[in-house]
Amino acid sequence: MADATLLDIADRVKRLAQEIAPTVTFQSKYGGEVFVPDPNQPKAFVGGVFIYKDHVSVEFSHGATFDDPGGLLAGKGKARRHVKLESAADLDAKSVEGFLRQALS
Repeated sequence: MADATLLDIADRVKRLAQEIAPTVTFQSKYGGEVFVPDPNQPKAFVGGVFIYKDHVSVEFSHGATFDDPGGLLAGKGKARRHVKLESAADLDAKSVEGFLRQALS
């Protein structure tokens, strides 16, 4: 079972996503939960939250197109980007709300 701190961080990310987009749903996929903005289109997810041994990864399907002036998004793929969260403070420090807003808009 995942560390309680990591579970709390993942729950905070999900609550934040729901505040931004009240209709967002979460679907278990790829060992985590993906964000589905339109429940009528369950295959059209925009990212997800995944718990690993030492961190939570918030991943964005089209993160390469996001405004990221601080260079906080990691990844070198064609489209996907992510942020690693090791503490609740990282939610603010790594601009998770702003990235979620971009993903869910």
